[in-house]
Amino acid sequence: MAVNEICSDEKRSIGFFEKYLSVWVILCIVVGVVIGRYAQAIPNFLSKLEYAHVSIPVAILIWLMIYPMMLKIDFSSIVNATKKPKGLTVTLVTNWLIKPFTMYAIALFFFRIVFKNFIPDSLATEYLAGAILLGAAPCTAMVFVWSYLCRGDAAYTLVQVAVNDIIILFAFTPIVAFLLGVSNVRVPYNTLFLSVILFVVIPFAAGYISRLLIVRKKGLDYFENVFIKKFNNVTIIGLLLTLIIIFAFQGEIILSNPLHILMIAAPLIIQTFLIFFIAYGWSKLWKLSFGIAAPAAMIGASNFFELAVAVAISLFGLRSGATLATVVGVLVEVPVMLTLVKISNSTKHWFVKAS
Repeated sequence: MAVNEICSDEKRSIGFFEKYLSVWVILCIVVGVVIGRYAQAIPNFLSKLEYAHVSIPVAILIWLMIYPMMLKIDFSSIVNATKKPKGLTVTLVTNWLIKPFTMYAIALFFFRIVFKNFIPDSLATEYLAGAILLGAAPCTAMVFVWSYLCRGDAAYTLVQVAVNDIIILFAFTPIVAFLLGVSNVRVPYNTLFLSVILFVVIPFAAGYISRLLIVRKKGLDYFENVFIKKFNNVTIIGLLLTLIIIFAFQGEIILSNPLHILMIAAPLIIQTFLIFFIAYGWSKLWKLSFGIAAPAAMIGASNFFELAVAVAISLFGLRSGATLATVVGVLVEVPVMLTLVKISNSTKHWFVKAS
């Protein structure tokens, strides 16, 4: 969804695919599990299509997910952020100095203490790793939808997302490597760095170059109103196809441990509400306008789950508990974020009007 689309039609509601994303995710889980249970030849064949422990079909689908997001970011707009630094401060401090570490602490508490008697130690470590990957990846795409539903400042949301995208390039790898190390998960640093190159740097460069060349050749209006629209729903479709593949490999784990889905979801949901209210409350104390405060809180609360899923697959494999944990993050994202949208809209009067 392009930013100008978000601004142009206040009567529009969330898109069909986005609105029912949790439904599609559940259907994909069912399809994937059925394939994994009754058509083992398919995952067996797909497992052979790997290079350097990276699934080629999944890599292609993940690039399809991330590339359209990068097209939507006009990185030249970052300079405008200097005029309203408080909103950026809230989202950056929350996303990078608070969120990864609260996610680690909450997930550790649940997987190692609360659910200790229900989850084997090795699997708990993998679930913790998946939670860490989610916690270190603030949202970059769906936040435009949440911002729209809150009637947030679309231009400033764009700036917040653009700055976060750039920080991901430098901060995601060392934060994840540190927290995985603390969790006693042995992961080669160069493998993690390669994952970021594959699933952030390459799509980032492709999106930037595409935007530059197409705007130069056909103009900004064509780019925003014609070219980007060609990719409507590509991200969601790529995500759903990826989930079918993932759950084809995860089928046995899910059938053996169905309650694990709920146990993984618990700390993820608590973390989402915690981060939202930290950023939202801070914005109120700083007397920010609602149009800046709501998106700032939404970015931290939601996750760049496409990146988290991609890195989990690359580092731990399609059948890993880490990958399952990141996919559960996708499952709970939409209903939880829609709840936060309702909370935001019902408390809009708490904030000062935009100047």
